Amino acid sequence: MSSRNHSALLRMMGVLFAVLGISFIPTVVIALIYGEYFEGLCFGATMAVCGIVGLLLMKFFNPSDLKLKQRDGFLIVSMIWIMSSIVGAVPMVITGAIPNPINAFFELCSGFSTTGATIMTDIESQAKSVLFWRSFTHWLGGMGIVVLATALLPSIGIGGQNVASAETPGHTLTKVTARFSDNSKTLYVLYIGFSVAEFILLVIGGMSAYDSAIHTFGTVGTGGFSSYGDSIAHFTSPYIQWVIIIFMMLCGINFNLYFFIPRKRFREFFADEELRLYLGMIFIFSFASAFILLTQGDYASISKAIRDSFFHIVSVMTTTGYATADFDLWPAFCKMLIFIVMITGACSSSTGGGVKIIRVLAAIKFVKRGFFQKLHPNRVINMTINKIPVQQSVVTNIVNFIFLYIAVLFVGTLLVALDGKDLVTSFSAVLTCLSNVGPGFNGVGPTMNFSGFSDYATLLLSFLMIAGRLELFTLLVLFSPRYWNSNRV
Repeated sequence: MSSRNHSALLRMMGVLFAVLGISFIPTVVIALIYGEYFEGLCFGATMAVCGIVGLLLMKFFNPSDLKLKQRDGFLIVSMIWIMSSIVGAVPMVITGAIPNPINAFFELCSGFSTTGATIMTDIESQAKSVLFWRSFTHWLGGMGIVVLATALLPSIGIGGQNVASAETPGHTLTKVTARFSDNSKTLYVLYIGFSVAEFILLVIGGMSAYDSAIHTFGTVGTGGFSSYGDSIAHFTSPYIQWVIIIFMMLCGINFNLYFFIPRKRFREFFADEELRLYLGMIFIFSFASAFILLTQGDYASISKAIRDSFFHIVSVMTTTGYATADFDLWPAFCKMLIFIVMITGACSSSTGGGVKIIRVLAAIKFVKRGFFQKLHPNRVINMTINKIPVQQSVVTNIVNFIFLYIAVLFVGTLLVALDGKDLVTSFSAVLTCLSNVGPGFNGVGPTMNFSGFSDYATLLLSFLMIAGRLELFTLLVLFSPRYWNSNRV
């Protein structure tokens, strides 16, 4: 990066610190409401420092008429996520909630990346303000702190398109709106709308306002942090569980599709191939799981088998990670279904993680085209999604991503296994962090946590959470010497 681009990075860090400072305000209010004055002081002090640092950076670093390149976007976006996790972890350490800084960093990486993996062993004993903050980071990270930052970029003289393209999940095959800034603001209004709607419905269902806020943050942000150790199983109300299922499904859909609804273009909304595959997998996998639970599992109630199956398929597929039962005890067939959706993840441009349905769809079509070309070698077969031809460069990027995902998954498992964990625990820990799911299998199952890992493995898993959230390439490209050579592209 040039010196001017370094100034842009510092300017962006200033905006980030200012936004984080403002973000601490609700937590300070919660601390005061519940009489947690020490925690309120710790969060308030962190808020003040963030505000001061942010204002100073924005004052002294003010590049004008600077257009960022995509390579700059990689570094800026990565730094936003890393610094957010570091700063967010500070009050967790000074309050004593998580004394180990590495564990605190892991917890906040899990929060901002909307993973939901936790090292906390006795959640109910924590201060309400501490639990509020860790869940609020889901809400902030769900849409991406980068969206907040890029919405402010026009006012500070920096174009944000190249920055956001580094974080935006999936591959945009169609363009619904023309202006990036208008699009991001509208998406955030939609995000807030989902949050308010779910909060109200949970309160109506008998959940307290505090718990409703906590679980709204975790659902809409597809994160999964709860105020209880047994997650959503703490609430036995089928109504509450179905409300959460519905909003997890809604937030796993490509947010750009929602622009069709106010325009009454419902046919185009439901004609989207990614959406159809997403919904098809949810319904087929859920009913298949329910059938196996009734015939091979310990379930006697049809309604509970269907509800638990839908809940966990949707929870894992949208990478939310909430649980109403210990699916690690389910029959092997059901666990295999959960394993599959843990990899596929949610739709592109949603708050979910994983490989993304659009890539799975493209890979299926790519293989299908290969079969047809074997049968008809002289026939030209175009690959399309939503009746739009997919450029070969897009296909190449998707194939590259899938291979990189597999490589990181296996190398990560090998490195985590050095910590002495069994193969299933090591593999599922890496998979669930890389896909931003939260719970895995065996030692990191729905009723377990990540407190048993060493500092080395905890840092590695933290890195995987951020890498997965930023679509791998965004963060991993920074480790290439070619990236840091400004004379080369």
